[in-house]
Amino acid sequence: MLEELEALLSQARDAIIQAPDLSALEKVRIRLLGRKGELTSLLRRMNQLPPDQRPLVGQRANAVKEELEQLLTHREDELKNRALAARLQAEALDVTLPGRAFTLGHTHPLTLVLEEIERVFLGLGFSVVEGPEVELDWYNFEALNIPKDHPARDMQDTFFITEEILLRTHTSPVQVRVLERLAPRLPVKVIAPGKVYRRDDDATHSPMFHQIEGLAVDRHIRFSDLKGILLTFAQEIFGGGTRLRFRPSYFPFTEPSAEVDISCVICGGEGCRVCKGTGWLEILGAGMVHPRVLEVSGYDTSTCRGFAFGLGIERVAMLKYGINDLRLFFGNDWRFLSQF
Repeated sequence: MLEELEALLSQARDAIIQAPDLSALEKVRIRLLGRKGELTSLLRRMNQLPPDQRPLVGQRANAVKEELEQLLTHREDELKNRALAARLQAEALDVTLPGRAFTLGHTHPLTLVLEEIERVFLGLGFSVVEGPEVELDWYNFEALNIPKDHPARDMQDTFFITEEILLRTHTSPVQVRVLERLAPRLPVKVIAPGKVYRRDDDATHSPMFHQIEGLAVDRHIRFSDLKGILLTFAQEIFGGGTRLRFRPSYFPFTEPSAEVDISCVICGGEGCRVCKGTGWLEILGAGMVHPRVLEVSGYDTSTCRGFAFGLGIERVAMLKYGINDLRLFFGNDWRFLSQF
């Protein structure tokens, strides 16, 4: 049996050294040392030996087993190191190559215009406030002097969730909420930017767009104060030579009301295709706050008055940058957005 052990050891050395990978090595280990392996089979036959030979054969068998385990461990380490080296070679990074440049985003043109408008009005003493986009019918219409079935509602066809809950059609509800919260404190000077929703969708209208509402209430507010504020705003945004024109209009929540035009930013008021030869471009609506709106909100109209105005951020951006299609703002076309 000693000769068989030596022969097994010699053959096992060759098999272990020649194992090409870890899978083949594992098969060699099972063939030699497994429960039905060659060495295990030899050890089971020891009871057939004479008693005086068993110690010698057992001692040698243990030595062979230990040597086989050492050979297997050594070969396993070699194969693992070889596999790791091959993987590192295959996945090597060339650190001498230039890095990949990341394209950085930037502020959207509507945000640029909104921030510029906010800076102007903050400089004039106004505060920035916000309100909910999902609004109650009371704040969106009735508290603004637009009762149910009023014809003015047809101009602001919107998305109703229930009969009393809707997506707001303008930022004017914020002025009612602010007045309710502050009444009867004076003065009140706020602007309220935000998204609004109407059922429009074409080159000059969108179902969702941005407005900014302005409100000032104090004891001695006059229409001339409104004109001065709006002239300062227009000249800050469109240039120092910008002129204003006020045209009589109608809004249920202001009285008197006016549509406000600016001198054409393209031709300077001379007349061109953009202004249709008139020299003027419509920019916003404004007026003195209707007494009923102040009274509903808790203010005494015998001691205070106010003015309000509202403008579309997209409208300002289109005039400022010469954009002829509102949908470009929401199309996510990098060719368009990268210009700003």
